[in-house]
Amino acid sequence: QVQLVESGGGLVQAGGSLTLSCAASGSMFSIAGMGWYRQTPGKQRELVAAITRGASTNYADSVKGRFTISRDNTKNTVYLQMNSLKPEDTAVYYCNADIISGRPYPYPYWGQGTQVTVSS
Repeated sequence: QVQLVESGGGLVQAGGSLTLSCAASGSMFSIAGMGWYRQTPGKQRELVAAITRGASTNYADSVKGRFTISRDNTKNTVYLQMNSLKPEDTAVYYCNADIISGRPYPYPYWGQGTQVTVSS
C-alpha cells in the first residue's frame, strides 16, 4: 500500500507565498510522474503542475511564472512553491503520483488534499 501525505497548506494574503510538500511512502519500486491538482466546490479537479522523473515540467497557464514544481527522488517527495498568490488560487490542492510497483503499468495515487486560502 502506498500513501501520499501532503503538508504546507494554509491561509495567506494575496501576493504572499506558500510551499506545499507531498511525501510518498509504502511498497513501491519507484515513482514516475508526480503532480499537483486543485479543486474548488462545484468544479472539476484541474492540473496545476506536473513533473516527470527526469524533471520535465508542465504548468497550467494560470500559474505559469508564479508556481514552481520540483521533486526529490531520494525522498519520494514533490514540492509546489507558490508565489504571488491570488484569491483565485484558493482551492484544495491534491498531490498525485504514478507509482511503479507490481502492476504492469504505473498506478495513480492521490493525497488527502490540503486547503490553500488566499485572502484579498
